[in-house]
Amino acid sequence: MKTTYLLLSATFGLLALSACGGVKTEATYEDKERQELYKHGSLVSDDGGWNILGGKEKKTSENTGIGVNGFLWRAALDTISFMPIASADPFGGVILTDWYSASETPNERTKLNILIRDRELTANGVKVSVFRQTKVAKGTWENASVAASTASSVENAILTRARQIRMAQKKFD
Repeated sequence: MKTTYLLLSATFGLLALSACGGVKTEATYEDKERQELYKHGSLVSDDGGWNILGGKEKKTSENTGIGVNGFLWRAALDTISFMPIASADPFGGVILTDWYSASETPNERTKLNILIRDRELTANGVKVSVFRQTKVAKGTWENASVAASTASSVENAILTRARQIRMAQKKFD
């Protein structure tokens, strides 16, 4: 009798608990914040995560699998392709070159830091810092001044190349 009572009580308790599963409660502040945060997918990408094993992909230029505008990223790499790249982070949008000396000016070398700041193709989407050094009589390198227009010239070259890449892609879409 005692075991029947325990079995009956356990069954009733489980049924009562399982019935509560369909009850909707009001969303809390944290739930609303999480929904707003993930409204376009996950924090990693717009599609809700990385697409490792295939599946449907968007045909937009913005969905390049990197954290910055794909046109600006490719244009920056194309523009500085003659320089050795020390580091490139497509998720952070940072490209660092190593020192480069042109064969015409062996006593001068240049280094670039490029930051792609936006997922949109805008004039403010790229920032370039230029560093220059000259070799002195002792054979050591010393920092030298850089014309203010040099960084903006490189930025404009990157933006022009990005527009060319975008226009070429639109022809095929």
